[in-house]
Amino acid sequence: MELVLKDVTKKFDEKVIFDQASYTFEKGKIYGLLGRNGSGKTTLFNCISRNLSIDSGEIALQEGDVLEPDYPDTDIGYVYTTPHLPAFMTAAEFVKFFIEINRERISSPLAPQEYLTQVGIEPEDQNRLLKDFSHGMRNKVQMLVTFLVHPPVMLLDEPLTSFDVVAAHEMKEMILDLRKDSVIIFSTHILQLAQDLCDEIVLLHHQKLQPVDASRIHDKDFEEEVIALLTDGKEAANES
Repeated sequence: MELVLKDVTKKFDEKVIFDQASYTFEKGKIYGLLGRNGSGKTTLFNCISRNLSIDSGEIALQEGDVLEPDYPDTDIGYVYTTPHLPAFMTAAEFVKFFIEINRERISSPLAPQEYLTQVGIEPEDQNRLLKDFSHGMRNKVQMLVTFLVHPPVMLLDEPLTSFDVVAAHEMKEMILDLRKDSVIIFSTHILQLAQDLCDEIVLLHHQKLQPVDASRIHDKDFEEEVIALLTDGKEAANES
């Protein structure tokens, strides 16, 4: 299965975000999406998840020779930078509710408390209201429910920035475990994280999606190379 973007164009009034951007993302790989602030990484995720429409081009899922532009929303799992969770529910109530409404997509579900424990939510916190959770704890719950349904495409928008060192390591291991069943794309400003997790790195720059040579991801001068690619010639001249 592949996520195919072909000649995607998106504007907000006169501001062009993507200009005929194209890329094919493959199942079984983790992609790091890098770009400067305001380059459109979150906008791209919102277009793939159908929260925003595109002006032209096509976004589709491809299985074999079949290209499906009208894929269901449930095929896309989106972990937002700011978690979208019901503040009036406890963590255990929310996970229980999520399992119930997605029962056909979750084989042999465990008790909500077991899932919450797996992502580091302590038993004494599992019956607290989500509105009282820290940002990092809410992000754990958001990632947990996304991972439970194993969507064909997972979009992770700055997923690990709110976690402590131990939690970030645990979540990285979970992401790696899910790679074989999904297309995983995550945006990040942390190049080291992209190097640790990614099979491929894609730059969103000048309204296009540009691949970086995957064989160079672990080179010692890779950071300088990415910075150079994301720096406009005009800006480089001004800085020198």
